[in-house]
Amino acid sequence: MELRKWQEIIRETYYQKDRRRGVDLTFIWLVEELGEVAEALRKRDKEKLKEELSDLLAWTMSLANLLDIDLEEAMDRYRNGCPKCGRIPCVCGEEIRDI
Repeated sequence: MELRKWQEIIRETYYQKDRRRGVDLTFIWLVEELGEVAEALRKRDKEKLKEELSDLLAWTMSLANLLDIDLEEAMDRYRNGCPKCGRIPCVCGEEIRDI
């Protein structure tokens, strides 16, 4: 499915609730979903990761809808690879940091 179509489905499904909730609370839900992704990642639970990553994308789309941002258009900056170095694969900051 194309990103724009999925964003439209999320808008049709959740926009009224999202609008009542508002941008700030929608953002808080998005951050909560990111925490759930982190938990599933720590546990290396692939099925839970798939679920939580899809929730994270859906909440990102809800926030974008409230802010009237077309995510397909926004992602266009990655069309030619890394938006900073313009390369595929990216060669920016080749060093990898441990967290």
